[in-house]
Amino acid sequence: MQRLSDELLIESYYKAKELKLSQDFIQLIESEIRRRSLYHKIKLTS
Repeated sequence: MQRLSDELLIESYYKAKELKLSQDFIQLIESEIRRRSLYHKIKLTS
C-alpha cells in the first residue's frame, strides 16, 4: 500500500466500497488513509 499514490489509495477505497469487497480489506485501506492523514479527504464509514 505504501507504493500507491494518495490519489490512487483514495480511488481504491471508493472502488472497494462500491464493489462491496471484504470489510477486512477495506479496513486495511482505511488504516493506510489514516496513517497518511488523508481521512479528511473522504468520509470513513467503518
